[in-house]
Amino acid sequence: MTLDPENWGDLRAAGHRMLDEMFDYLAHLRDQPVWREMPPEVRGHFKTGALPQAPQAIDEVYQEFAQYVLPYAGGNLHPAFMGWVQGGGTPAGMLAEMLAGALNANLGGRDHAPVAVEQQVAAWMRQLFRFPDAATGIFVTGTSQANLIAALIARGEALGLASRKSGAGAVKLRAYASAAAHSCIARAMDFAGLGSDALRLIPFDGRQRIDIAALEKTIAADRKTGAAPFMVVATAGTVDVGAIDDLKAVGAVCRAEKLWFHIDGAYGALGMLAEEIAPRLAGIEAADSIALDFHKWGQAPYDAGFILVRDGEKHKAAFATPAAYLRRETRGMAGGDFWPTDYGPDLSRGFRALKVWFTLKTYGAERMGRMIARTCELARYLEKQVRALPELELLAPADLSIVCFRYRASDAANAEIVADLHCSGIAAPSLTTIGGKRAIRCAIFNHRTEERDIDALLEAVLRFGKARA
Repeated sequence: MTLDPENWGDLRAAGHRMLDEMFDYLAHLRDQPVWREMPPEVRGHFKTGALPQAPQAIDEVYQEFAQYVLPYAGGNLHPAFMGWVQGGGTPAGMLAEMLAGALNANLGGRDHAPVAVEQQVAAWMRQLFRFPDAATGIFVTGTSQANLIAALIARGEALGLASRKSGAGAVKLRAYASAAAHSCIARAMDFAGLGSDALRLIPFDGRQRIDIAALEKTIAADRKTGAAPFMVVATAGTVDVGAIDDLKAVGAVCRAEKLWFHIDGAYGALGMLAEEIAPRLAGIEAADSIALDFHKWGQAPYDAGFILVRDGEKHKAAFATPAAYLRRETRGMAGGDFWPTDYGPDLSRGFRALKVWFTLKTYGAERMGRMIARTCELARYLEKQVRALPELELLAPADLSIVCFRYRASDAANAEIVADLHCSGIAAPSLTTIGGKRAIRCAIFNHRTEERDIDALLEAVLRFGKARA
């Protein structure tokens, strides 16, 4: 029994309507609140009802989406969304998602064009980061998964391939990262079977960069206790303030100690596209692996993480698992010289690469770089405004495109100010803690953000702060 429509013309009309209305939605984002809280009746709508048994017209389903889903989305498309680390997406990426959905391609392997598209993007990343031709890369859900993949490759490098069967045994592997590193690094150690205590958190300096002397001292101390250092994770763009570790210095430590040099570049790695930022990433080209997210500065729709590994053979050795039903043939659909399932945990993989391929080809690397540089300019503009306002206190300078500040009041008041901003629909920053103080954290990643959005944010912070204080 087919699920195709009886009347393609009716479906075509419905599809055109949806597409036109979504274009209108994107074109008028600024006229909408950044975020709306779901009222009780909307929440209740999704908590009731039985599994649908009878068919329903697609127009009716779309109307339900338009009424109950679209007005209450997460808000990261909006130019005044400055919370967490989320890109704003693009119309080109939206259309690419539609095309990818139509193809319904499984990129676990086999010989078809979508795999070639993914490998072309990998080749572009080799060029961008000056990796050798032997380097390999695949798309994953996000950098959390990419960091796990890097940990698994590094574990195999340290213990040998037999460890894929026998495990780590009594060997006490140790990895190292800044105390400012993302929490997913510790989770990667947990998921890799090493335990989160295998990650040693190293103090950071006044600019929240890993302390190199403390790193070397900790590695030496661990070796004396019989532990086995195997990996260092440097960060290119910390989640709190956007700091970049001294990648050259970390790389030198890794070479001297014979450790796997991984870079969590979820946020900052794509700064290589911007002439103003690329010099600050010097040393990234020496990494053994790099994790990054195209759905942040790359503006691709969620989700679009990526892992790039210098030595493709080591990458493959960590994941390839022969199976009769996945046998590679010399001709036919079961051919193909690159099966992504050999390089990561997933056999069923969507066509994530298409939205990135469309984005990079539609806008071009040069324009993408200018957009990234512009977000950093806006962060410096916000920093300057904060410094000029006596009611506000700057807690961390604009290292890349993140600014942390507070209203001169209690931590509780600052938390309420952020909630007031969200509920008003004016702007959506997030919260963090810097130097023991609750901070209003503004992460400027959206290509739509302008100075007027920052001005509106600050005006509202002052107004809400005065009321709360």
